[in-house]
Amino acid sequence: MSISFKKARDFVYSNGALWERALFAYLFEESALERVHRCLACYRNPDGGWGHGMEHDIRTPESHPLALEYILQAAARDVGFPAGTLFDDAAKWVESQRNDDGSLKNPPSVLDYPHAPWWNQGGQTAPDSITGNLHKLGKSTPSLLESTKKWAQSNLTLDRIEANEWLFMAYHAYDYFMNIDDYPDLDAHRAATIRNIVDCAARAPEKQYYVLFTFAPTPESSVAKAAPPEIVARYLDYVESTQQDDGRWLDEHNLPQWQPFATLIALLALKHYGRWHP
Repeated sequence: MSISFKKARDFVYSNGALWERALFAYLFEESALERVHRCLACYRNPDGGWGHGMEHDIRTPESHPLALEYILQAAARDVGFPAGTLFDDAAKWVESQRNDDGSLKNPPSVLDYPHAPWWNQGGQTAPDSITGNLHKLGKSTPSLLESTKKWAQSNLTLDRIEANEWLFMAYHAYDYFMNIDDYPDLDAHRAATIRNIVDCAARAPEKQYYVLFTFAPTPESSVAKAAPPEIVARYLDYVESTQQDDGRWLDEHNLPQWQPFATLIALLALKHYGRWHP
C-alpha cells in the first residue's frame, strides 16, 4: 500500500491541536522550530508547570504532572525535537509538587474541569518519566534526581518492571532508567526494561503496534536492536498497511484526540525505517 502524505497532512491540519500542526510542519515541511516553541509556550504556566489541555484527557488550565510528562515525552523521546528554554523552570515546579515519598501532587482542578473517566482518581502521581526526560534534556536537579530515586526503589523494582504486560505502560521504566546515570544496578534495570518491551511487543495486539516506535523510533535505538527482526518487520508491515482512507492512523483506543499524534508517529517510523520518503 502506498502512503498518502497529503491525506496524512490534511488529517493533521484538520484535526490536530495547533502545536501538533506546527510540529508536523517542522518535521515534514521544513517549518521553523521557533513556531513549535511559540505554540507550546501557550500551554506553560508562569510557575514552570504545564496545563491547558496539553495532555488531551485532562483539560484544567492549572499545572499538573501529566501535562508536563506528555510534552516531555514528545520532546525527549517520541519525536526528539530541540526544546530550547521550554523546560527551564520545570524541575523547580516538580520539586514544589512532591510528596515525602517522591510522588507528585495534583491540583483539585483536575477533577473540576473536563477530564477522561480514567483520570477520576485525580491525575498522574509517578515522577519517573518526568525526571528521566528532564535529565535527558539537561534540565533535572540533584534534588529531583534523589527524590525520584527514592520513589523508584519502592515502585520500579525489577519484579514490577518484568510484570508489566501493557506495551504502552513500559514508558515508566523506559523514560527513567534509560536516561538517568546514577542508580543501584542500573544496567540490570535497563536490561529488564528493554526485555519487558520486547516481551510485550511479541504478544501485543495489532492495535498497539505503533506504540513500539515510541520506544524504537529508529533502527539504531536500543529497543530496535534488541527486538527480533521479524517482530520489527511485522510491526512496520502493519503500520505501512493501515493508513485510513482519510489519512489518519488509529491510536490504540481509537480515540479521535490522539490520532493526529499517532499519525505523526506512524509517518516518522516509516520514514526512519526506510519504508516511506516524503
